[in-house]
Amino acid sequence: QVQLVESGGGLVQPGGSLRLSCVVSGTIFSIYTMTWYRQAPGKQRELVAGITSGGSTIYADSVKGRFTVSRDNAKKTVYLQMISLKPEDTAVYYCKVDGPGYWGQGTQVTVSS
Repeated sequence: QVQLVESGGGLVQPGGSLRLSCVVSGTIFSIYTMTWYRQAPGKQRELVAGITSGGSTIYADSVKGRFTVSRDNAKKTVYLQMISLKPEDTAVYYCKVDGPGYWGQGTQVTVSS
């Protein structure tokens, strides 16, 4: 059974930081691109960042310079380090195993004073 478990979300003030984690089990991890998406209320789910099996990364323009995606293949975990958070970053954040299309359940990030 494939499971993706995100953690690390929460309430943070504008300008603050959070690190999200996504632990994958039940499937091969190292060969797949891993991606982070987010969905704000009333909006479509959007790609935030991705990292290939070789470590190449991509970012949405809205998060470039503030978010960093990384992975630890030994731990089957992908991370999203978020700094300088803004209220518009508020959303449910999901991780995804890109090849087979497995999704996690999401973790809420709320940026508010």
